[in-house]
Amino acid sequence: MQTGKSRQVSLGVWSVTEHGYYGDFGGAFIPEMLYPNIKLLQENYLNIIYQESFQKEFMQLLRDYVGRPTPLFFANRLSEKYNTKIFLKREDLCHTGAHKINNTIGQILLAKNLGKKRIIAETGAGQHGVATATVCALKGMECVVYMGEKDIERQAPNVARMKMLGATVIPATSGSKTLKDATNEAIRDWINNPVDTHYIIGSVVGPHPYPDMVARFQSIISEEIKNQLLTQCGITLPTYVIACVGGGSNAAGAFYHFIDDEKVNLVAVEAAGLGVDSGMSAATTQLGKPGILHGSKSLLMQTDDGQVVEPHSISAGLDYPGIGPLHAHLFKSGRAKFMSATDDEALQAAFELCKLEGIIPALESAHALFALQKIKFNKEDIVVICLSGRGDKDLATYMKHL
Repeated sequence: MQTGKSRQVSLGVWSVTEHGYYGDFGGAFIPEMLYPNIKLLQENYLNIIYQESFQKEFMQLLRDYVGRPTPLFFANRLSEKYNTKIFLKREDLCHTGAHKINNTIGQILLAKNLGKKRIIAETGAGQHGVATATVCALKGMECVVYMGEKDIERQAPNVARMKMLGATVIPATSGSKTLKDATNEAIRDWINNPVDTHYIIGSVVGPHPYPDMVARFQSIISEEIKNQLLTQCGITLPTYVIACVGGGSNAAGAFYHFIDDEKVNLVAVEAAGLGVDSGMSAATTQLGKPGILHGSKSLLMQTDDGQVVEPHSISAGLDYPGIGPLHAHLFKSGRAKFMSATDDEALQAAFELCKLEGIIPALESAHALFALQKIKFNKEDIVVICLSGRGDKDLATYMKHL
């Protein structure tokens, strides 16, 4: 097991700058009340997370508590259908059922190191909320999770899990009552409680250093993919890595160790909702333009006068009007290919995986699976899809379409 400084990996020309920018995107646009908190993180996060003692505990918890490494599964029947070699990175087999736990383990250790006593978080699909409540229970810290009222209704099992784990779940009742609004409420809480509280952001969004910090914690996904491909195929570089993107934490983790090698095709799949041009979509790269949301400059869906356009997706975790600044940079530069899947297309891809491989994916992950129908693969291509979460939480939605 690597520890300490040896685990640091540079993204080369794609690395974040000192001021938190990936190309034209990033930065820290924050209220004055939060400046001390953000400054504290900016000045200390790298030194803390690459201490040997931190890395030792982080990796031990990923192994013994989260269940890492997660399998890289060769999907034989799916491969036969699409006449290529398809592997699924099984983040759905993590403790709590999604990749989100990788980041919350890292951030709870960071928060304790900084002397924080209280944790807040936002959640959409509920997986990040569950993962945050889980690590707070593990480490004995107070936990408050903000969740859109609409998401509370459609993700009831995860709300119950958070409450069982001891978290207080507070509904966000403004706007579209989804992830954007939950994030707004969490930021307001942090402004009111700046001294004892750490905000565990669940995606590669927010003010610097959050996008970089979350990407580093999630990079374990691509680190394992490289090692597992070497064992199973004798190579470390796949032809394609495909992941769904809302804010983009699972994609950042799946792409991380491949970003600087342009032989690897990076494919990000956004939520088109009822259709990109329907007015009910979350396809940010196709509909968005540069702007500032939740503390950083990125691409976001907005009106001509700068008001945020309400997103829509059948998937609560992709129901967000922007993307993280790293992904905005990957899109603008052309390093990653961005495509989208509608609600119906994601459902179709989900049911296909169920029937061909016996795996029920999260609706978020189902968007990534739909890319198989949009790309023409060669027979010898090695295609890795990040299966970011399992579909238990989405059964009520699936049942409506059986």
